[in-house]
Amino acid sequence: MPLTHFDAQGQAHMVDVSDKAVTDRVAVAAGHIQMAQETFDLISEGRAKKGDVLGIARLAGIMGAKKTPDLIPLCHPLPVTKVAVELTLDPDLPGVQIEATVKTSGQTGVEMEALTAVSTAALTVYDMTKAVDKAMEIGGIRVILKDGGKSGRYEAS
Repeated sequence: MPLTHFDAQGQAHMVDVSDKAVTDRVAVAAGHIQMAQETFDLISEGRAKKGDVLGIARLAGIMGAKKTPDLIPLCHPLPVTKVAVELTLDPDLPGVQIEATVKTSGQTGVEMEALTAVSTAALTVYDMTKAVDKAMEIGGIRVILKDGGKSGRYEAS
């Protein structure tokens, strides 16, 4: 399958979606941030000096989804109709599991917005707690569901 963001000469370009049908679209992305047990305890007990880590990271994720076309050069600006970001403390990591759901009615999908929401939320957790744990690791960021448009439904296995 050819890459859609390159023309016949190999030059990067924004994909022309003007002939695509407007459909309801959704994307869900997930990822995590792993940390030291002490950092996990700090967050779970609400003792972080910068404030409510998960609440602020949730808002950052929502803002990140809305700013995606400002960050990713060839993304279309879309009328995002929903962004939900869930951060769940996971003692087994230890760390935080992050999931973002983004919806629109448009001519192209919102996978990049969902991925950006997860990434931005994870980076915010890092920023808010890096003073006590610089070794945190962000990972597993991926699309787990995409639906709508010509290519139909995708669900990660």
